[in-house]
Amino acid sequence: MGALNPLIKGSIHMDETKTILVAVSDIFFYTKIRDAFKPAGYKLERLRNSEDWQEKALQSQPVGVIANMNDDRLNTPDILKALKASPQTQSLPILAFANHEEVGSWKLAKELGIEKVVSRNEFSARTLALFEEITSSPAS
Repeated sequence: MGALNPLIKGSIHMDETKTILVAVSDIFFYTKIRDAFKPAGYKLERLRNSEDWQEKALQSQPVGVIANMNDDRLNTPDILKALKASPQTQSLPILAFANHEEVGSWKLAKELGIEKVVSRNEFSARTLALFEEITSSPAS
């Protein structure tokens, strides 16, 4: 029997599907992410705009967040700032990726306390493994 989600204490009949919030507006890239996680039993909750993160985060009780730091359509930095500022979501582990030449995005991610920031290429090559690295670590 798998471990229960610590946010759902004592819940025996609850669905054990692990949900991930995904802040990626590019549908092609989102599909690649989905294809990496679905076989491992994850459910993805896609953020479609910069306003729906809070509702989706509270309703889906995600185990973590994946974010494209260079996604202009979502204004990802603002979403991540809000997630880190909210008591309900501030401890969610976040895996962010950015173009390797976007130094400002990397610096901002570190300033926000994002658990792991990688290049888009590394993210594409090791999507599931990178996420599982940050979600299997004990919370600090």
